Amino acid sequence: MREIDFNDNDLNWDKTNGLIPAIIQDAKVGTVLMLGYMNKEALEITLKTGRVTFYSRSKQKIWVKGETSGNYLKLKTITLDCDSDTFLIMVSPEGPTCHKGDQSCFKSNNKLNDWNILQTLETLILSRVREGSPDSYTVSLLNSGINKVTQKVGEEAVETVIAGLMESDEQLCNEIADLFYHTLVLLNCRKLFLADVLTVLVTRLNAKFVRIDRISNKNRRIR
Repeated sequence: MREIDFNDNDLNWDKTNGLIPAIIQDAKVGTVLMLGYMNKEALEITLKTGRVTFYSRSKQKIWVKGETSGNYLKLKTITLDCDSDTFLIMVSPEGPTCHKGDQSCFKSNNKLNDWNILQTLETLILSRVREGSPDSYTVSLLNSGINKVTQKVGEEAVETVIAGLMESDEQLCNEIADLFYHTLVLLNCRKLFLADVLTVLVTRLNAKFVRIDRISNKNRRIR
């Protein structure tokens, strides 16, 4: 469900010379993906279609993000800032946002310690698929079919269990890393994304917190 927290009367297009900057943020993991600009038409198209649409200042025309690459930005919510001259748009990205193949147009200066490393790895897998290099292990694995991909996930899961019981901490971490990678390849094989899994986790956590709140409220009533 798409939500906005403003109405047409809140927007002063004259103040912004007909263009309002829009900060685009991943609704699942909070990563800032890009900055674009919207005019009235771009906003109307975005709300109507659910695909984030901008006005290109350089080409002076409307453009739908992803219309060339297929990496659309699925609209979740639009929030207007306190001065009514900037949008914060929460989206579900359907693939990398940056035209260079990166998840975000903003680079991290410390990728080795980036908690979004799984997103970075997923982006790398997507880029390997687009390139289609025969020398790529990812490409050869995907070309071998879903049976082979799921077999590899099973093998890595077994190796993780064995490492957990018998190997060093370092080896266990190595096996879990392999399992993460092959799981992302399996998601790609099924045309799914890491965000789809995160949605399930968020839903479960929200349900858990609701149950805890209910128990807490019940206990307070008993007292």
